Amino acid sequence: MQLTVNGKQQHIEGQVLDLVRLLTELKVQRPDTVAVQVNGQFVGREAYESTFLREDDEVEFLYFMGGGS
Repeated sequence: MQLTVNGKQQHIEGQVLDLVRLLTELKVQRPDTVAVQVNGQFVGREAYESTFLREDDEVEFLYFMGGGS
C-alpha cells in the first residue's frame, strides 16, 4: 500500500492497515505522545484500531514537545 507519511511516500506491505499497525511498522517511538491526522482530519487515539487506511491516504504524525517556562 502506498501512503504519504509526513510528506514522504511510504510503501507498507499488506492490504489491511490500521493506524496501530502503521505506528508499529514505522517504529514510532512513544506513540502515546503522537497525534495523527489522516487526510487532514485528526483521529482520536481511541479510534486508532478502527481507522483503516486506503491507498494514497495522507498521514501526518504530530509530536508534542514541552518546554519553556
